Amino acid sequence: MFRLHLSLFRVPFRYGEACTQPLTFTSLSWLSYLCFPLPFRCVDVDECSLFRPCSQTCENVVGGFNCSCIPDYYELRPDHLTCKAASPPPAYLIFSSRVEIRLISLDRRNYSSIVEGLQNAISIDFHYEHRIIYWSDVTLDVIMRVFMNGTGEMAIVRGGLRMPSGVGVDWVNDHVYWLDGITMRIEVANLDGSCRRPLIWSNLEKPRGLLVHPHKNLLIWTDWGSNPRIERAYLDGSGRQVVIEEGLHWPNGITLDYPTETLYWVDAKEHVIEAAHIDGTNRRTILEGLRHPFAITVFEDTLYWTDWLTRSIEKADKRNGQSQTTLQGRLSLPMDIRSLHPTRQPRILNSERRGCSLRNGACSHLCLSSKDSYACYCPHGLILGPDRRTCSERPDHTLIFAQRKSLRMISLEDILENNTAFTIASASSTANTSDTAQVRIDTVLPVNNVQAPVALDPYTKEDLIFWTDIKAKTISRAHLNGSRHITVVGSGLEMPAGVAVDWVGHKLYWTDAGTNRVEVANLDGSMRCLLVWRGLDKPRDIVVDPQDGYMFWTDWGKQAKIEQAGMDGENPRVLVSTNLKWPNGLAIDHSRRLLYWLDASTKSIEMAKLDGTQRRALISGELDHPFGLALWRNLVFWTDWDTKSMYMADKETGANRQTIVQGLKDMMEVKVFERSNTTNSSVCDIKNGGCSHLCLLSPSALGRKCACPTGVKLKPDRLTCYDGPEKALVFARRQDVRLVSLDTPYRVDVILPLQGLQHAVALDIDVVTGDIFLPDSAAAIIFRVSHKGQVATPVVTSAIKTVEGIAVDATGRKMYWTDLVMQSVEVSELDGTHRRVLFTGLNRPRAITTHYPSGRLFWTDWDEQYPRIETADMDGNNRMVLVDTDVAWPNGLTVDWQDLELYWTDAKANVIEAIGLDGLNRRRVITGLPHPYGVSTQGRWLYWTDWETKSLNRTLKRSGRSPSTIREGLAGIMDVKALPGPDVVSNACGTNNGGCSHLCLRQPNGFTCACPTGLKTVEGNPSRCENEPQDYLIYGAKGTLGRISLDVEPLWEFPLPIPATSHPISVDVHYEKRLLFYAEADLQVIRVVSLRNLSYPWSVLSPGYTTPDNLAVDWVADNIYWTDSLRRVVEVARLDGSSAKVIINNSLDSPRAVAVFPSEGLLFWTDWGKPSKIERSYLDGSARKTIVDRNVGWPNGLAIDYEAKKIYWNDAKGDTIDCSDLDGGNVVTLIQEVPHPFGLTLLGQHIYWTDWKKATIERAEKTTGHNRRVVRSTIEVSAGEGRAVKCNEGGGRAD
Repeated sequence: MFRLHLSLFRVPFRYGEACTQPLTFTSLSWLSYLCFPLPFRCVDVDECSLFRPCSQTCENVVGGFNCSCIPDYYELRPDHLTCKAASPPPAYLIFSSRVEIRLISLDRRNYSSIVEGLQNAISIDFHYEHRIIYWSDVTLDVIMRVFMNGTGEMAIVRGGLRMPSGVGVDWVNDHVYWLDGITMRIEVANLDGSCRRPLIWSNLEKPRGLLVHPHKNLLIWTDWGSNPRIERAYLDGSGRQVVIEEGLHWPNGITLDYPTETLYWVDAKEHVIEAAHIDGTNRRTILEGLRHPFAITVFEDTLYWTDWLTRSIEKADKRNGQSQTTLQGRLSLPMDIRSLHPTRQPRILNSERRGCSLRNGACSHLCLSSKDSYACYCPHGLILGPDRRTCSERPDHTLIFAQRKSLRMISLEDILENNTAFTIASASSTANTSDTAQVRIDTVLPVNNVQAPVALDPYTKEDLIFWTDIKAKTISRAHLNGSRHITVVGSGLEMPAGVAVDWVGHKLYWTDAGTNRVEVANLDGSMRCLLVWRGLDKPRDIVVDPQDGYMFWTDWGKQAKIEQAGMDGENPRVLVSTNLKWPNGLAIDHSRRLLYWLDASTKSIEMAKLDGTQRRALISGELDHPFGLALWRNLVFWTDWDTKSMYMADKETGANRQTIVQGLKDMMEVKVFERSNTTNSSVCDIKNGGCSHLCLLSPSALGRKCACPTGVKLKPDRLTCYDGPEKALVFARRQDVRLVSLDTPYRVDVILPLQGLQHAVALDIDVVTGDIFLPDSAAAIIFRVSHKGQVATPVVTSAIKTVEGIAVDATGRKMYWTDLVMQSVEVSELDGTHRRVLFTGLNRPRAITTHYPSGRLFWTDWDEQYPRIETADMDGNNRMVLVDTDVAWPNGLTVDWQDLELYWTDAKANVIEAIGLDGLNRRRVITGLPHPYGVSTQGRWLYWTDWETKSLNRTLKRSGRSPSTIREGLAGIMDVKALPGPDVVSNACGTNNGGCSHLCLRQPNGFTCACPTGLKTVEGNPSRCENEPQDYLIYGAKGTLGRISLDVEPLWEFPLPIPATSHPISVDVHYEKRLLFYAEADLQVIRVVSLRNLSYPWSVLSPGYTTPDNLAVDWVADNIYWTDSLRRVVEVARLDGSSAKVIINNSLDSPRAVAVFPSEGLLFWTDWGKPSKIERSYLDGSARKTIVDRNVGWPNGLAIDYEAKKIYWNDAKGDTIDCSDLDGGNVVTLIQEVPHPFGLTLLGQHIYWTDWKKATIERAEKTTGHNRRVVRSTIEVSAGEGRAVKCNEGGGRAD
């Protein structure tokens, strides 16, 4: 209500008549005329400007006012004051909360997540017509997008972003704008992130909120800087002006009411919401006393905003701030917010399209609008052609440079045109945003995952840029437009400091200041070859001169120098070694045959002839900390760390020095990208110079030299390489596997190109195929890796824990391994099938090895009380202790097939010892070793690894003399194997697997047929095994469904090879149909697979239909029942998922376990509500009743004894397992002190259950609870509700 008291007069006179009495107005209905004294006449009041009574348009008339709404989009409500959206879709709010973007309807009936699992989503906007949401992530430093249905999530802008805190969508011209609070830029791109272009970069301090007004061609943003303000500019960056600059402190979010062109913003320090016209007039306060408002939006007559302190979405009337209420509270950390409705982004008709909205304004790339016109613009240094519409396909003359997390470029067209000095505005400069300056700003190449680039070099033939990254320890390449991005060299790098492209021979050269190497490879990184390794200390920059076949590099070591060698690595020599300390960048003036370099210590740029003579200074002692260096035409360019700038000068005199970029931190290497029309050829162009692998340019008479990948020798013909090293060492180093060739004069480790290793401890090699068998104890997987490391195939993926020893029987084609956590030794085929547990109950088994000729198996055990080395036949028989005296920490183990000796390392005794395979003639080979681990033999040499010295070593195996270190600095080095390994001998099992149906295992007198663990032999035929066990448990665990056979000892779990198993939380079996049903927690589906063919599971209920917690199969009526605690229902369907129906949906709090008794027609379920209880009904849900509701805490598993007609349940709160009659009578606590029971099932005379806390499957007698036994330990049963164990009961059910 408005209450207005004026020193006026009110009389019931008409307009223009006399008035004589004071007047008090209490509502707008009285406010038609005002009576002013002298001359005492009534005058009309402008209610529109005084009270703003209308939602949108207000027309003042004599004696009143008229409200109206934007036609076609809004309609006037019956109150004749407010407008409502005419479009039928309901309105929503979308908001970000760092880790997700959610949607909520204005009536709160719909509240759901659009996209989850985000890192730090801050600002959001949308394109309604395209159904796309955009957001910025300030942790990943990217601009992302996703469709409104949650699909198609992708990053559209990466690279060069440091804190992208504001996003705005131009839905008319199809552009996305964003601002960055650290690079202090506003940029624009197409909706897919292409054609990116800086728009505004000067006089920005802490830009925060951003919005777009396409119909007025306006861009509006807030700035938190030392002079807080709200600014606006046209969509092309022109016409920039301050809208609001007084009385602001922390202007955060900003929004626009498009029908009234009213700006609303929040100020977190002033705790207010304010409003003004888009030109800054009519500023007013809407609401005060807020806590910490962050973002704001508007829809119809209501403002919505997020508040950090209240962690809520609030709302109030947009005109006066009245009716403030909380729409949604208890949010984690609400950030940006947008109202989602067609009226917020009115579509433009095709007939109304003009300028940029009509076929992109006929522009080849970007079309941006100003106040009354539009123009074409180019991204990333491309040049607009004479037609002013078409951009060049690629830059012809560009400076490219590395800077922090980005690669950047600056067009050199101005230099080309004027050949005069000019200044380019950088991100933090205060240059004016004129059109000329905007062309000169450096732009970011749209390349992803750039972490710490240092060196770079272009390959102009294909418009590629190569760069090194010292944080990622990689060398990568990408096209200038950001496409074709690949990692060229991704392993074996420590500090890749320099890179150079041979544009004639098409090779890539680089230096590594960590490994002290100069290497070369093809442009795709293949055929990597070590060129120089001697005499290097800290090699830095590198350049090549294909014309004469030489390369040059700087060295930052104790004796700083500049060196030269042939591009084949031959004849290295020092060119410059005096008056140098920190030689950084190098550049060659190919036309004048001069070498330029700069020194950060002497603060100079110098030059000399390519042979090192006639050295002279170009700029002496006048620089600060120069780093990168480049030459182009008559100019020299360099970057400087201290001044955060890039400069140029005359390359012959050093005169005319000018600043190109200033205020840009961490600028590294700089190079010139200049396309050449000349074609270069070399002797390597014709049939690769006759070389089988690498053809390298050389200053030799031939002009080339053939070379081989690192570790491989060249054959006597000097053209052809061997297939691989004849002798080598392969060793594990936790997160990688490396190979050291013993053929070459250097001892360099080559990392095999394996990805994603977490903890590789042991390895062995199949000498037949060259494949490496490699357990990853962190991932609990055993891999088979191709001999070149290019393909890794998992062969054992479950029911293993920490494999620390592995041995390949290359003759018998078997694989043996030890498991520290499972305390076992197992054997299987090389593909992981037919697994058999040979020994259980070990203490701390570690290394393992075999000797096929004798049929013996050996392993070490690290048990603190009884460390030892044991042996047995390879089929597991005749186990005995070989060594148990004077041994402490037996690590590595290997058999010398030549001398029939067993070698082992002892890390506590600091020795390597040997003993005959018969247990005689024990001897010490070498002593005084700090911490020996892996060991292997080849020929007359013994090789070992050492943890403490981080080294790979060798000594003479018989005498222990001539010890030497092969490689140092190998932190985390583990097992080692020598190649070639032992020869393959005659296979005792012959060609038909010895007649065995499954495993044929070597033993001293021949072989033994054996069954995989859990399977029995066929009665009367010891060479044949049953195909499956008779009695077994099925359990669900993270990532797998497994089976435990109860037929034979040991009771051991093995995975069922069911593909795409994610997180099964409940299982049941239809025995007659041989179907296994299971509920998937992650996928929220019920799936089924045939036990006859486990390869093809299918879903019986589609994802999203239900969130099943527990299930039970009615094997008589062929139905499936399940509980859904989220929806609080019990449901049933046919086995194929059809005819799904909710049968219980009231008075359920948290239904969990479910079980059926078909012959009795009964359904049972547990409920975790308050109070917790167990209920039953008929199978159709009728006759429901509670049967147990006293002394029940968290009832998890539920099972039925069909013969005794009893129900069993476990209680995870009371830590008990209980049972009762079917009606709940005669409740008995069967077992106590069960830490956290979960799944439950019955088989025969036993009850089985899983325990979360102990990670076990246990059993006891079902009638007494006695004879309690752990069936399996260290098993990760599923962390969801419902049964985790179900048995194949055969005819045990009371059908």
